[in-house]
Amino acid sequence: MENENLNKEFKVLNLTVEKFSLYYGLFLVAWGIIISFISGSSSITSYIPTFLGLPLIIFSYLAISFPSKKKLFMHIVVIIGLIIFLGGIDVIRLFLKGYAFENFWADTSKVMMLITGLYFLVQCVRSFIFARKMRDL
Repeated sequence: MENENLNKEFKVLNLTVEKFSLYYGLFLVAWGIIISFISGSSSITSYIPTFLGLPLIIFSYLAISFPSKKKLFMHIVVIIGLIIFLGGIDVIRLFLKGYAFENFWADTSKVMMLITGLYFLVQCVRSFIFARKMRDL
């Protein structure tokens, strides 16, 4: 039974965490571009999800391409995920001040970053816990 566990990898939505991170980065890039287009925004800030998704794609790809450096690259990915989540938290401030959704598209992006960023961080932490358990076997 222990040998079976050694061959298992942590999966999120049936993807390795590296691939899940890569797809999450692609989602963020697409979100930023689509929302900027739909809203007709000329502000560079509407592309914040895109700017955060690009390093996720890069470091997830590096983690996949260089397994010996996977730990380093995935720790960088988690830091980017934390930044995404913290960026989304700003929507709570807007709710508290009564300004939420005055800029519908920007605040929708913040809610998306808050929810998906939290989910992403939880999955990364679960992956790290799983990796530690596998290492200790």
